[in-house]
Amino acid sequence: MLTEGLASLLQDYLSAYRFVQTHDTSPHQPGDFMRRSAILTLAISAICPLVVHGQQWSPAEQEVWDSVESYWQCFANGDAECFLAYLHDDFSGWTNTHALPRDKEDMSQYLPLGFEVSETLLHDVDPVAVKVHGDVAIVHYYYSRTFADGSGTRHTDTGRWTDILLKQGDRWVMVADHGGSEGGN
Repeated sequence: MLTEGLASLLQDYLSAYRFVQTHDTSPHQPGDFMRRSAILTLAISAICPLVVHGQQWSPAEQEVWDSVESYWQCFANGDAECFLAYLHDDFSGWTNTHALPRDKEDMSQYLPLGFEVSETLLHDVDPVAVKVHGDVAIVHYYYSRTFADGSGTRHTDTGRWTDILLKQGDRWVMVADHGGSEGGN
């Protein structure tokens, strides 16, 4: 199924290239086709593991990822209580921008203040890997968030996180995380 999709994409690319070659009168540099083909191949190679892995998740991995999406939705909604419910009592998280890790108590003070000065307008989380080992899970993912600050100015923040979750009863809670903005915001 995935191979057919990639073959179709490559065939469309080659058809478009042939069309441009026969209808474009602008000068081309030698090697343009090979350079573009190499770029396309690298892009497809980078994307394929994400697509393939996402299609092969076990029920436990999917349950973990659903939890990640749920607490991100709590965050996007500005609901500190909801987000904090996904943190283990012994949580320890370390962002790229803080000198020391924060615990759940720190987060309970920090989150409401942060929600007062920014509003998430859009967000997206994209899994890279989800590994489940019994009642412990490790999740690596990228995120993108567009938000408005207190003055209404829009900003976009992108980065990555590693979350470590523990199964407690029928739900997964975060015991640790590390990551944050790639721009250092």
